[in-house]
Amino acid sequence: MRVALRPHGLLTNEAAVMTSSKGSTLRLSVEHMTYGADAIAHDEDGKAVFVVGAVAGDVVEARVVHSQKNYSRAMTTKVLEPSPQRVKSACPFSEVCGGCPWAFLSYEAQLKAKRDNLVDALVRIGHMEPTVAQELVSPCVAPSKPWGYRNKVELAFKRQGQRAVVGMHARAEEGEKPSVIKVDSCPLLGGRSKKVVKAVSGALGYMAGSCDITLDRIGIRTSSKTGDLEIALWTAPGPFPRAQTAKVLADATKATSIVRVLTKGQKKARKVSGVEVLGGRGHWRERLGDNTMMLSAPSFFQVNTAGAQRLIELVLEGLCPTEDDEAMDLYCGAGTFTLPLAERCAWVSAVESYGPAVRDLRRNLDAAGLGNAEPIGGDADREFPEGQADVIVVDPPRAGLAPDVVKKLSAQPARAIAYVSCDPATLARDLARFASEGTFHPVRITPVDLFPQTYHVETVCLLAHKE
Repeated sequence: MRVALRPHGLLTNEAAVMTSSKGSTLRLSVEHMTYGADAIAHDEDGKAVFVVGAVAGDVVEARVVHSQKNYSRAMTTKVLEPSPQRVKSACPFSEVCGGCPWAFLSYEAQLKAKRDNLVDALVRIGHMEPTVAQELVSPCVAPSKPWGYRNKVELAFKRQGQRAVVGMHARAEEGEKPSVIKVDSCPLLGGRSKKVVKAVSGALGYMAGSCDITLDRIGIRTSSKTGDLEIALWTAPGPFPRAQTAKVLADATKATSIVRVLTKGQKKARKVSGVEVLGGRGHWRERLGDNTMMLSAPSFFQVNTAGAQRLIELVLEGLCPTEDDEAMDLYCGAGTFTLPLAERCAWVSAVESYGPAVRDLRRNLDAAGLGNAEPIGGDADREFPEGQADVIVVDPPRAGLAPDVVKKLSAQPARAIAYVSCDPATLARDLARFASEGTFHPVRITPVDLFPQTYHVETVCLLAHKE
């Protein structure tokens, strides 16, 4: 059969359909990974095709599941010529579970792709010169092992008549609702967590068969440093078999904390209305450096403890705080950066909008014996600290910094700002805003791989005052 090489590396033959319309089958040469679960190729007309289940360098057969004017999305149906960067996944569920979309890409290639995606965002969105971006961005740091690094996993719960399935969300096609697949373990989890997944799934499956319980999701947090294991059941308010649930889960897992997190509102915007302690301490503990942090189930904490420790080191190395400095920590959470700053500075103003995290921060400061930090509850814009700071840390959510926060930061006389970002796009946008203000400029940008086997990357950007 005649085979021809088309533009953009697309291989075609007489049996192949060449238009990337929905339902068509394409034979594609995959070019590179995107900031997302997909890889990218182009059809013979130069139209971008986002390919699920492929890695850079693969030649695949793929079925188009979604088509727009400027791009299409396709699902890999067969790997025709595997890439040199393709590896065997350590997880038997990688093809169906959405938790580790880059599991078939070698770890060295993952690190390179994450740096490349960060540079691309700085150029496209931040309007940075390509040579400048390349010079600023360091190689991607790998602070942990590529598998077994997570301290947390969330399980899905789905009722099927009198039974329930507890497991992971399956990978879904465009427009479909993800189903739930039962798994015995998750190789992303470290230590005892691997066995906990099966124990929790079995215990809650048994509970669902004997009583009418419905859960939004199940959170499992574990620490190899403190030995803590917390199980958090996220539910709507209402009657609940508290004592029975606590006993079944405690017997199955030996958990140090079992809690029920009550949520209200629309599914995509539910708010925590309360936390009930069903058994144990009612919180989870993790150790960072010399500090033991206590966290309630709703509070955010990095899922990679070794990665969180490396973020702290990079921030402190960049800011070089001294005992005479006044520091500012915006979006501070339960104190990941506040505590080490308070140990080194004269004063820290710490702002956090999420109530449970503010309460955890106060508790962690008290436990560490640090009285030189002021927890401030509220939005970083409305509650922006008065006075002047010498060093500043900002660790915003995925949405990044509000424009007014960038303006207020730019008016500070601080010698440096450490911007910790979980999204390259919003980091790039905010750096462009800082450039427009003209006070701070980036001097070092370090991607840190807190999420191996996924496309996500954390970044520590150090900005220096131009004066």
